[in-house]
Amino acid sequence: MRRTSSTIPFGYKLAQDNTHLEPIPEQLEALSEVANAVLKGSYSLREGSDILIALTGRPISHTGLRKIIERLGD
Repeated sequence: MRRTSSTIPFGYKLAQDNTHLEPIPEQLEALSEVANAVLKGSYSLREGSDILIALTGRPISHTGLRKIIERLGD
């Protein structure tokens, strides 16, 4: 995936060439599971972001999680 902004999306890391992004499968899997649970109503956005932080060690806000979930629905 080619880098298009200064922000590195959740679930990706900057490749050695500084122009591409590499997926982090563990983070993407955790994101998918939590996003599905939020959509089902099992967790709130705040709870989901807290769970992602605990599982991955990578910070994500509830608003960031909301934006990701909205993009998945498109």
